[in-house]
Amino acid sequence: MGEATVSSQSQRDTLLVVLITLGDPGRLTGGYLFHRRLAELAPRQGAELEFVSFPDRAFPLAILDGPRVLEAATRKQPDVIVLDSIAACFLGPSLALRRTPQAMIGMLHQPPGGIDHGPLRTGVQAALDRLAYRNLARLLVASDSLAEDLQRGGEPAERIRVVPPGRDVATAIGPAPGDLRRGRRAAFLCVGNWVERKGIIDLLDAFGRLPDELATLHLVGDSAPEPTYAARVNARRAEPDLVARVVAHGPLSVGDVAAMYAAADAFVLPSLKEPYGTVYGEAMAFGLPVVGWRAGNLPYLAEHEREALLVQPGDQPALADALARLARDPALRARLGAAAKQRALGRPTWDEVAGMFFAELRQVTSRT
Repeated sequence: MGEATVSSQSQRDTLLVVLITLGDPGRLTGGYLFHRRLAELAPRQGAELEFVSFPDRAFPLAILDGPRVLEAATRKQPDVIVLDSIAACFLGPSLALRRTPQAMIGMLHQPPGGIDHGPLRTGVQAALDRLAYRNLARLLVASDSLAEDLQRGGEPAERIRVVPPGRDVATAIGPAPGDLRRGRRAAFLCVGNWVERKGIIDLLDAFGRLPDELATLHLVGDSAPEPTYAARVNARRAEPDLVARVVAHGPLSVGDVAAMYAAADAFVLPSLKEPYGTVYGEAMAFGLPVVGWRAGNLPYLAEHEREALLVQPGDQPALADALARLARDPALRARLGAAAKQRALGRPTWDEVAGMFFAELRQVTSRT
């Protein structure tokens, strides 16, 4: 395990952090956005955050780059090295063979094994992830559900700290998208890439059970990550029961997504595996009630019948009933939406999250 050391680094006024990730750290998704926000806010915390990346190669070839990546990180002489969970499996063997002079911690956005792979890849990656984590001083995780997953897998609770994504104090909103209801009683919004774990087809099948005049569904997300699944989504929404009342917008800018939140009546995403579920929190901050499976981190973000309507995973009739209830009952939407907004505004801001993150790093390195 990397050990904190007293060296010339300790004389710096700025805490130097190197974060090891996979591919382009400028990607605008998931953990990459999380890390970019921390890098932007680091100077306010008396810190500097730099990135070192594994090449984005077919699994598991990037393991061969482990020694080079670790050397590149240590060559920068940081005070602490942070290992992104998306790159942990590729560094595990190198960490088992080499001790670093710096303290090393993990920043986990997904459980060991990842979330979008088949059984074989998941099993192999989980073993490699755990090999890496055994050689880290501490594990920072993005959600309570991830913390519980790790503890069920045998990680001691004292090694785990929850550092969730932050909320924006103010969000720039793009031009109003117009009347999303389109002559119906309610407008539902779903924000999520068209990948199988997001449950878009489950949503379409459930939505198809609603009367035509009841609601309009708007899909925002990228269809490129899983082309085969996206083709199935397009085929389903083109069927006669949905074609006139399901609108696909593709990927939108942050401001345009915010405008969609502001114009919608409720948010729905029946995802099975959301390690955090940032879009749920975003929707709640705009005062939208949430509908989804009782799975992943969503039950930690919203309570059934208080801020959300949560149903058992895979129960399409129950999902359809939840959508119908919200579409028919403006008072229910208002009650759940007000509670959702209040709960969302109680979550830490990005400045507060940055303070938590860098405080954990300083504690590990024994710096104040």
